[in-house]
Amino acid sequence: MAGRMVVGSAALADLVRPASAPDQVGGHRVLPVVPELTGLLPNRGLRRGSTIAVAAGQPRRSGGTSLMLALLAEASRAGSWCAVVGVPTFGAGAAAELGIALDRLALVPNPGPEWATVVAALIDGVDVVVTTVPAAVSASVATRLAARARQRGSVLVPYGRWDGADVTLQVVRGVWEGLGHGRGRLRRREVTVSARGRGAAARPKEIKVWLPGDELTRVIPRVMPSTVGRPAAPLALVGRE
Repeated sequence: MAGRMVVGSAALADLVRPASAPDQVGGHRVLPVVPELTGLLPNRGLRRGSTIAVAAGQPRRSGGTSLMLALLAEASRAGSWCAVVGVPTFGAGAAAELGIALDRLALVPNPGPEWATVVAALIDGVDVVVTTVPAAVSASVATRLAARARQRGSVLVPYGRWDGADVTLQVVRGVWEGLGHGRGRLRRREVTVSARGRGAAARPKEIKVWLPGDELTRVIPRVMPSTVGRPAAPLALVGRE
């Protein structure tokens, strides 16, 4: 199954009602994330009611999509419903490879001019709502959606520029590997992911992980050498064998 494709308000209402039913993680205030990303989040997971933004970066295909999907994996595996809005090129195969449960995944590839209404409806009944951010979204609409997530206990994950998020994650550097002497294939990249936010997340953090790329989104940890020089901003290096 390649996720539930949602088209039209009636189909959206039919989805939100069953998604609102209690599940095995419904009462937990923090939804799990893969261990390699816990050090970036103040609650070591996705706190219900929070907004965790993923900056798209430059260029846009800089690892942000892989990071966005990695945030969903553990919560989905544990039983949470997830939704992805505004990603027409979403790869269900990559999501399944990562461990996202496709039978609890709602896809709205093209929400159209009713983007805010679609996102708000999903917030009412889905545990984690990922959405690309339209270029023309206003600050007032963003504030209303974040407030709705707080009220409903959903986790809102905007992909793109989003002011006022509790935490903003971004892939800031990346090095591909896999090519040999004049031949080979790009297989994975070591990326540096930064986190900045407010409150408990006000202190900037960074980690290094392996992200194979947007076709195969799977976080591969690596132990960081102890001789790495200290940068100007404080870093939290997370990894394990």
